Amino acid sequence: MSSTAVLAPNSVEELGQLIADLHADGKPCVPAGMGSRLHWGPPLAADSGPVVSMRHLSRIEDHAVDDLTITVDAGMPLADLQTALAEHQQWLPLNWPWGSNLASPQSAGSIGGLVARGLSGGLRQRHLGVRDQIIGIRLMRSDGVSARAGGRVVKNVAGYDLMRLLCGSWGSLALITGLTLRVQPIREPRGQLVLEGALNQLEAFRAEVVGSSFTPEWIDWELRPDQGPRILMGVASISDGAVVDQLNRLETLAAEQGVSSERMPWESPIPEGSATSEDPPWLLRLCLPPAELQHLFSSRECTGLSGWHWRLAAGAGSGEAWQVSGSPTPEYRVEALRRRVIALGGQLSVLIQPGAQPGALPAWLDAPSRPLIEAVKHQFDPKQQLCRGRLPGVAAPLNSAHSGN
Repeated sequence: MSSTAVLAPNSVEELGQLIADLHADGKPCVPAGMGSRLHWGPPLAADSGPVVSMRHLSRIEDHAVDDLTITVDAGMPLADLQTALAEHQQWLPLNWPWGSNLASPQSAGSIGGLVARGLSGGLRQRHLGVRDQIIGIRLMRSDGVSARAGGRVVKNVAGYDLMRLLCGSWGSLALITGLTLRVQPIREPRGQLVLEGALNQLEAFRAEVVGSSFTPEWIDWELRPDQGPRILMGVASISDGAVVDQLNRLETLAAEQGVSSERMPWESPIPEGSATSEDPPWLLRLCLPPAELQHLFSSRECTGLSGWHWRLAAGAGSGEAWQVSGSPTPEYRVEALRRRVIALGGQLSVLIQPGAQPGALPAWLDAPSRPLIEAVKHQFDPKQQLCRGRLPGVAAPLNSAHSGN
């Protein structure tokens, strides 16, 4: 079957039978949530098989409101999950994935898809990343056998931590069918600061905040097209007075560093992401030591890119850069940027690029641990049936056909 075919089982039992049949016949498949970001990352191989979507597996199995945990099917849309939690004044402290449009909630994709990609934003400053919100996981092996790891309690250390292994696996090891997640109460008193100044002044402010007793919900670097850098940050607490006190102290610190500050309202607990109605020519994911971000921003490889938007978590050093205007940037410039990021001790992944023809940039490079990654892949998927051509830490062949939607 072609990888453009989409199979969407209505139950875990139906899914298990489908995967078992594909395994017995030696046929590949591509696990997916709602399929909204299948075109991200390395091209799938031409023989990658049908997409197996979890979109119909989208129920809430259990919500322990008092224990602050919830168990859901992996196909549940992230927006629906947040809406259900909000009814109990709770939320899952994760940023909207890049490309989410709040006018179209389904654009945020499924919670299982978010875990499979393993991406996170500025909220990890206080709440850590998506893998740190998972306390239990249900999965299906490539032969159709179901398994689980973790449990429904926050403190759970039994067995090998498969949850972290599957987080960021891009569907290459197993199908994620369900998740138990820790959630948080929504704190209504919130405030936001926008800080502007010279790059070195903003870095001094960032370093002071991150290394202090301040506990911002998020603190992000942002570079907008043809504009200077700025830092965006949000604070939340149990009372308006506590929020005002934090904002006052942060403004004092900003003034000491020569940085201007402006208070802004922060309406929703989840900061609005970078909504866009269509894909950009380039979308990159970067991760490097936070203190090196200033050197990246001032490098000729960065300043030479015109019409780009950057948004990275200032405390974690991870985030996205994408082109919003102008003709598509030549590949050699993005390759030069990747070399600069690597020289600064980081990594760069190409999630979207123009055309993706043979000779295009690999989405990610071979990791030093590639032999171990491939050994783990063989243990989970000995027939190499899941997501052919797409394994994090293993550069895909340059002549793979690009597919998926």
